[in-house]
Amino acid sequence: MLSKLNIVLFIIGLNQIMLAQDLSFKTSVSKDRLGVNERLRITFTINKQGGDNFTPPDFKNFRVLAGPMQGTSFSDFNGKKTFEQSYTYTIEPKKQGVFTIPSASITYEGNVIKTNTVKITVTKAVEIPKDPNDPNYIASQNIHLVAELSNTNPYVGESISVVYKLYVDVTKVRVNHTREIEPPTFSGFWNQEIEVKQWDAQEGTFQGKPHKYAVMKKVVLIPQKAGKLTINPMELELSVGIPIGRRDLRGFMINNTINYNISTGQRTIDVKPLPEKNKPIDFTGAVGDFDFKVTANKTELAANESAQIKVEVSGKGNLKLITLPEIVTPEGLEKFNPEHKEQINTYLSGFRGSVYDEYTVVPQYRGKYKIPPLSFTYFSLKNNSYKTITTNPIVINAPFAKPQRGIDNTNVVAKQDVIDNAKDIRYIATTANLTLPDNRTDFFKSTVFYTLLALPVLAIPLGMFIGFKKRQRDEDVVGNKRRKADRMAKKYLFEAKKQLGNKEAFYEALEKALHNYLKAKLNVTTTDISKERIRELLTARKVKSETTDAFLEVFKHCEYARYTPTTQVEMQAEYERAKAVIVKMDKEL
Repeated sequence: MLSKLNIVLFIIGLNQIMLAQDLSFKTSVSKDRLGVNERLRITFTINKQGGDNFTPPDFKNFRVLAGPMQGTSFSDFNGKKTFEQSYTYTIEPKKQGVFTIPSASITYEGNVIKTNTVKITVTKAVEIPKDPNDPNYIASQNIHLVAELSNTNPYVGESISVVYKLYVDVTKVRVNHTREIEPPTFSGFWNQEIEVKQWDAQEGTFQGKPHKYAVMKKVVLIPQKAGKLTINPMELELSVGIPIGRRDLRGFMINNTINYNISTGQRTIDVKPLPEKNKPIDFTGAVGDFDFKVTANKTELAANESAQIKVEVSGKGNLKLITLPEIVTPEGLEKFNPEHKEQINTYLSGFRGSVYDEYTVVPQYRGKYKIPPLSFTYFSLKNNSYKTITTNPIVINAPFAKPQRGIDNTNVVAKQDVIDNAKDIRYIATTANLTLPDNRTDFFKSTVFYTLLALPVLAIPLGMFIGFKKRQRDEDVVGNKRRKADRMAKKYLFEAKKQLGNKEAFYEALEKALHNYLKAKLNVTTTDISKERIRELLTARKVKSETTDAFLEVFKHCEYARYTPTTQVEMQAEYERAKAVIVKMDKEL
């Protein structure tokens, strides 16, 4: 038995070895050494039909430009059959270095097969031979991505702008689609992008030749430190149509469409430091040209009234980065935290508008309060010098506030001795010998204390009981219908009940109540219809015949009772019958 099992295992193993020898899944590249500005083609090939679930490697150090492009080949030569299935990518390196491209994988007959890894060496950019017929060369000569700077030598804190424009010679190439694959970065700059809603083509020139251009991006920059700062490039992937010199049957030029990557390249800004000479000690970094003011919405305050003090800087410059000076209030004038607001518009030339802090101040006592002057210092780009603006002091007068304790600023009178004649007003006693009664009890640990302490605990079961009863009542469908019917009957019979004892008015009100009930429930006018019509309507609504008979019987009694002697007891009984029949009918409708 063991010998047979060994034979089977040997045959299976032999088949696996033969399969491994016949099956080939490998990686090949067009070149294993290239410049950072070059591209390579990488192909993954399997020589057996039936491969599935192809998974490419992670091209983390490369950018995929095209692929996967699948290809299949089959041949039968002198009885020898061959098959190949391939997956091809076009990639380019992101940076210099030595990189290993991991294995790709594919599933074949339930097994996961992997390719070999490939080592690629990426050198610095190399000069690519110029071929006038090469589509990439044609694109490079007629498409240009430019970063236009408003100022390459600003001061620290001075606003500059960078505008990204794509220039195209439309007589030579056509750009079909664009995609940003590498946004620019602005290390060392505060930046804000200005929205470009759509890319409108405009007429322009590039290197003296007519081109059309579109603005791709606008950014306002404010350098935060001095020295040489670098703006990293913006990179786009373009779908470009290159004419091949032939036309189709309709006369249109035939284009060869390629994917073409284009970059602005790095830009360097040489940022000047602000001068240290004559720099005021209160300078906080404001650069531009500004106005500064401190205002109060009112300086005379009524009792319990407050004032708003606004500290505002307006003008053109780095408004979003400005630190506003803080007001100082004297003792007795309470100051609350300010509300900061900005009204700033962003332009390529920088920021314009105003920023302000608005304080609320409240006098605590009667008197006049002086808020000292404030100063604001900025570096003026017009004069390349520091400027300081100082405001006037603000005086807040609160004549109607409460006087400060122990002080009366209005009338000061010297104290005189009072003659004690037992008839006049005496001095108010400033000392007293008071004793507390011996039978006093403390609130803490008293009966009332423990009672109040226990109330929240006792309220929990009470609340649970109330909630239980409410749920029980809500689930009582029959009871709810009965209570609703009782309310409906009382609503329509309210006026009749008020007229009990007044025969004519009672039966008139009772008949009117029955009509109003039918009008509300059946949505009809009942004053002009007969009892037979009422019966038809109620029957159509599936009201029981005995209920309908009882309802019409009340109608009949209302008509006859007006002309016959009736007692208080009979009217009360008629009222109860009407109430009962309305309740019963309301349940059936």
